[in-house]
Amino acid sequence: MRITTVLLSAAAFTACAAGMSPDASAETLTPQAAERFVMGRTFSYSCYEGTVGSGRVLKDGSVAGTIQVRGKGNARYVTLPAGTVQTSSEKVCAKLKGVAFQPCFELEKTAGDAFRGNLAGFDQMWCEFKRGGSGRTRLVERARKTSDTGTKTAQIDGVH
Repeated sequence: MRITTVLLSAAAFTACAAGMSPDASAETLTPQAAERFVMGRTFSYSCYEGTVGSGRVLKDGSVAGTIQVRGKGNARYVTLPAGTVQTSSEKVCAKLKGVAFQPCFELEKTAGDAFRGNLAGFDQMWCEFKRGGSGRTRLVERARKTSDTGTKTAQIDGVH
């Protein structure tokens, strides 16, 4: 796995800072606002080079989720230990074993349930995140779309 993919994977799971996006309606997030928006919630993501997955950042700074590098092969379940995500009053960074520098992230809220994040200083290395992403969430969304289109679903009566 290339170092940029590792960093983007970390960004995908840990992005919680301020951002840069070409969308004029986007809202730059402070580290504290990003923390409130992201922590404890599941987000699905897709990155500029095709990497996709979903993940959750927990309050202790640990991370858990899936990643499919460049959108190929099997998705892998990944966990990162407590303290991986480190938020200060000025920035949010990731502490990753084996990485010679501490990557920090820039974020912008692009919708009520979405944000775009990039590796600080590298606007071309971005991931887009949308709230949701667990299998259960996707099933609920699919069920809503089906009911909105008028498709009928069989009902099973309870056994007495």
